Amino acid sequence: MAENGLASRLYNGEAGLNIVGRRKLWFGVAGVLVLIAILSFSIRGFSLGIEFAGGNSFQVPASVGTLDDAEREVNSALAAENTGIEVATAQKVGGPGGDSYELRTGQLSAEQTAAVKAKIAQDLGIDEGQISGNQVSEAWGSQVTERAILGLVIFIALVMVYLILRFEWRMAVAAVASLITNLILTAGIYSLVGFEVTPSTIIGFLTILGFALYDVVVVFDKVQENTRGITANNNQTYSEASNLAVNQSLMRSLNTSVVALLPVGGLLFIGAGLLGAGTLKDLGLVLFVGMAVAFLTSILVATPLLALLKNYDPRIQAHNKRILTRRGALARGEVTGKGVVGPAQADATDEPLDSDAAALAGAAPKVGARPAGKRPTGARGGRPGASGNRPGGAKRR
Repeated sequence: MAENGLASRLYNGEAGLNIVGRRKLWFGVAGVLVLIAILSFSIRGFSLGIEFAGGNSFQVPASVGTLDDAEREVNSALAAENTGIEVATAQKVGGPGGDSYELRTGQLSAEQTAAVKAKIAQDLGIDEGQISGNQVSEAWGSQVTERAILGLVIFIALVMVYLILRFEWRMAVAAVASLITNLILTAGIYSLVGFEVTPSTIIGFLTILGFALYDVVVVFDKVQENTRGITANNNQTYSEASNLAVNQSLMRSLNTSVVALLPVGGLLFIGAGLLGAGTLKDLGLVLFVGMAVAFLTSILVATPLLALLKNYDPRIQAHNKRILTRRGALARGEVTGKGVVGPAQADATDEPLDSDAAALAGAAPKVGARPAGKRPTGARGGRPGASGNRPGGAKRR
């Protein structure tokens, strides 16, 4: 029984998951999620870190008490100086001089910064020199954003050129659409949950693009292998061959994603969560979310979109119609044949099918089945004919 389990069939590429055939479902879900993300960008916006929104940060030694104690004292000092702002974020950070608490606030003037710093030292009973304060202008964050957008545009352009040279333009379009969907959904999660956007977040966004592209290229390479010379056979439509490629590479993509997510999860949950290394949280969070979303988009968006684009190719359209027409004839018993495999998917082409399309399911095996090759004939490949000479021997009388 274990040999026929799902894990075994996934490893052998025989799970038969109808992923490409249900592309309308995946596109619908992806479209709704992208719409929610865009609405969140417009209405809720992002929780920008001090580097992007501008503001001040104060670092106090961890020896003053708990993080809550430090945050309470800083808020008290801000209120005493009538600044009208409060602590935005607070986290524990490590350094050469020992652990400390970093508390970030809105923008303060130089006079307000000095007064708040003196008040914090007085309330905590420590020397003012033990408190460090930094002021960051929002102009610095704007420059980082501009450079990140420029890097993203250059990356996408280079990816398009590479994929067109390596595969074809339809695969390039499908891959880039998957990358953009991945970015939008990851950013949407940040906006909805309220995760803080820092320079480390931007670095993480650019990093996950490479991971997402790798996953897509692995699947597309298998698609190219399965569809090479597909119009010369009568076994599979382009959608079925693409779906088989997804099934064959699904376990590899899953293993790659799990292996990549384990160290990132350790960085996030152990480093930032248990050990309190707050500086690792921003980078680990965007990598974890982005890699998980990249696995889903590479499987559920990239290949189904490629199949949709290819089905508009006149050669592929003619091939798909020929396959479905032959299967319909086989189902009605009008012709006989061997080696017909693959699912009779209702959406194998973007054209409406004949009235006999409902009968095609009985003429084809399950989704993901491998093409059945012809049995060789002759002395080694099969039994000899009923009459004729034996190879190398005399004629039987």
